[in-house]
This record gives sequence, structure tokens and C-alpha cells, in this order.
Amino acid sequence: MIPKPSLGALCGLALMLAGPPAQAETIRVTIEKLVFSPAEISAAVGDVIEWQNKDVMAHTATDKGEFDVVIPPKKTAILTVTKTGVFDYYCRFHPNMKARIQVR
Repeated sequence: MIPKPSLGALCGLALMLAGPPAQAETIRVTIEKLVFSPAEISAAVGDVIEWQNKDVMAHTATDKGEFDVVIPPKKTAILTVTKTGVFDYYCRFHPNMKARIQVR
């Protein structure tokens, strides 16, 4: 007769097979000369988006209903990603500035 593994052993095995939890990444976007660069990024829930504004004027990273981050001139601002989806964002002060975040 083959002994049945205990529930504790099965849970331990599942944890070993799953591996360590993924570590959040910081994804940097530069704003310079009225352009988000890169204009398209991929992220995972829990990652941090960091916008570095190299311009002499304020900008925003805005997706109506989702987020509105103000980035002062010569400063950085951050956003922690909280849900999956595709987010097309723009600067409220300069609506021609557009970019996209794809969150898996």
C-alpha cells in the first residue's frame, strides 16, 4: 500500500514549484521636448512607473478615470500599477503628448 501524502507536504510542494514571488520592477519614462519616451511600455500589476520630466514646464500622465499624475518641471513622479489592461494616457497641459501602458 502506498501512503497518501499529507496536506502539509502537498502545500509545501506547491510552494516550491511556484517559485519565489515576482519582484516589482520600476519602469522609467522620460519626458523631454514634449515627448514621452518610450511611448509604449509593458508592466505587471505591482510595478512602478516613474516619469522623469526633463522639460522646464509641468506635465501630467492622465488616463481619464484611472490615474492623473502631475509631474513638475525637472522632477519625477511615480504610479504603482494596480490593475491589468491597456491604458492610453496623455498630458492634460499638452494633449498632443500621448503614450500607452500595457499591463499584464
